Amino acid sequence: MKHLFKPLAVAAAAFCVPATTMAADWTPPGPITMMIGFAAGGGADTQARLIAQGIEEKYGWKILPKQVTGNSGLSLASELAAAPADGTAIGMVVSESLTYSALAADNPDLQLEKFTPLATTASFELGLVAMADGPFNTWDKTKAAGEAGDPIRFGVASDRQADVAYLFGKQAGIDFNIVPVKGGAGVMNGLRGGDLDIGFVAGAQSKAVQQGELVNIASGISTTLKDSPDAPMITDLGSAFSLDGYFMFIAPGDLDPAAREALGAAIEDVLNDPETEAHKLVSKGFGGADVITGEALDAKMQELLDNAAELLDAANAG
Repeated sequence: MKHLFKPLAVAAAAFCVPATTMAADWTPPGPITMMIGFAAGGGADTQARLIAQGIEEKYGWKILPKQVTGNSGLSLASELAAAPADGTAIGMVVSESLTYSALAADNPDLQLEKFTPLATTASFELGLVAMADGPFNTWDKTKAAGEAGDPIRFGVASDRQADVAYLFGKQAGIDFNIVPVKGGAGVMNGLRGGDLDIGFVAGAQSKAVQQGELVNIASGISTTLKDSPDAPMITDLGSAFSLDGYFMFIAPGDLDPAAREALGAAIEDVLNDPETEAHKLVSKGFGGADVITGEALDAKMQELLDNAAELLDAANAG
């Protein structure tokens, strides 16, 4: 499938040492610039800023948030790659940025091995979403409409989502009209405004689903959704691919192991503390904290990278 978006340039063990202790073994040599690859004021931006606030309160490290958006996180990756690898520059992106988007960009300077993954914060609660009172509020209705030849406008917020939607439709025998929009908020606005019929949203739909305005007609990830445990997974409906992923922090490559451990531990400490605003936010709007660090994170990123390569091959072949 020809890509709709054109990027230009982008668990912790049960009996481990407390994160606060590990983080105390290293301190940054100066203020930390926290690049944020999400639009100001959105849920992901707020998450990043509350994590920064929590780290400042717990450790006294000065953190300076900075918006660096665009190109599916690759603009941030490009700027971060040129920053000092001393722990004074980190960035919040999604795992897709250093897996699918980096592979699609085919820029050797922006590949996963050029960066240091620090910690995930929350996993995607990505659903295939529709209006609860609309004609596409179940997968059965959507499939029936598609098989009848009715046009179905499918909102996507990234190339990866577009490729999965295209291949999913091909497998299901439905010729979706795939519509690129800006972020999950763009998908939800399109649904509400009648410009879209269904679309992928990675967690931002939670409140609207809980309030009965929107419905997850399917799970776009490889597990059931917390808000909609009865919704089928798209892989059970014929899709060969799912859209698992994480919000996460990264740093430049070749970061000192002590700095990597301390930064990851500090992020984990803030997110797993029920008293922090960051913990409260991810619990309410992101399905809860899901923190992976160190070697476990390296393994997870390699798994996502391998899956991204398979998806790109399948989409290009299709």
